[in-house]
Amino acid sequence: MQIWGKVVGVLLGFMFGRVAGAILGLIVGHIFDTTYSKDFSQKGGFARFFTTSGEIQQQAVFFHSLFSALGHIAKSDGIVSQEEIQVASTLMDEMSLTGDTRLEAQQAFRDGKQRDFAIINMLQQFKEQYHGRRDVLQIYLEILIQACCAHKKLSAAQYTLLEKIAKTLGFRRVELDFLIITFEAEQRFRTGRSQKNNQRRQQQNQYGGSGSYSAQSELEDAYRILGIKQEDDSKVIKKAYRKQMSLHHPDKMASKGLPAQALELSKQKAQDIQAAYELVRKHKHF
Repeated sequence: MQIWGKVVGVLLGFMFGRVAGAILGLIVGHIFDTTYSKDFSQKGGFARFFTTSGEIQQQAVFFHSLFSALGHIAKSDGIVSQEEIQVASTLMDEMSLTGDTRLEAQQAFRDGKQRDFAIINMLQQFKEQYHGRRDVLQIYLEILIQACCAHKKLSAAQYTLLEKIAKTLGFRRVELDFLIITFEAEQRFRTGRSQKNNQRRQQQNQYGGSGSYSAQSELEDAYRILGIKQEDDSKVIKKAYRKQMSLHHPDKMASKGLPAQALELSKQKAQDIQAAYELVRKHKHF
């Protein structure tokens, strides 16, 4: 039976708040003992964060939940390929994970690959840690989708597991499908615009032919990114844009405990939303 969380909580609480503080410390310690110490005490690395501040604890839980889920998805179709390991490594690079934090992320990925990994229990604890905040949970799900879909289509087993993860976090299948479609549109949109910029700079058509990204395709993807239809009026478009920007605004996400490393990915998505909105607004003349 784990009691150290309660002991430490009561002592620290009494030091700072006497009797009231001790009671609060007992409650916090009990949550630790019954939830996190059980699941993370054997995982090394991340476990040390659970005696520090709440913000660091949240970030530790975020990284463990993210990379263990990614490892579990990679293993879902039977074997983890070198490409899938590279995808996880690339995500760590994009999040600027180095030193001990990177080692901990790698261990979480290995934990997730285990056949008996309790992914539902892990997700429930993750959801509880972030108080069920739908915006944070959606960012988490979007990062998973980005990592899983960046270089290939999902296998049937991977999609089934991703749907299971989404459901546990409170998202319906139709919402998961929307996030996947949106990510694919963002990928084309970002790559296509980058190619066009290169063309203009180099004053030559290096990406022409049947593989070129047409203006019509760019506009269609802009609508997908905003989650709107071409026949929607300016009022609907503005509302969708504000909703998307509010969800992915880095400052707002930082205030809710999203790690700084994850904020960079959210910032990139916000830039895509802004560019998509400007394109649609120009096309609609408002």
